[in-house]
Amino acid sequence: MPKQAQTQNLTLKLSTRTLKQARMIAASRSLSMSKLVTQQLEQLVGEHEEYERNKRKALALLDAGFSMGGTITATREELHER
Repeated sequence: MPKQAQTQNLTLKLSTRTLKQARMIAASRSLSMSKLVTQQLEQLVGEHEEYERNKRKALALLDAGFSMGGTITATREELHER
């Protein structure tokens, strides 16, 4: 049987209007308010983690550099000649 993640309670303060609309959204999806908030926060965290992973990969590629083909035939002195 898989081990369940530990959970912790969260208290939120929302405007009456936001809370009313959130309840309607939760009801339309057959979810409790707790489940609706949990799903949305888990999605946000997942997207952030994916973004950070992709950012690290992109930065690693930039650090490694890209081969553009060709060869350098001029010397440093020739390139910087004034």
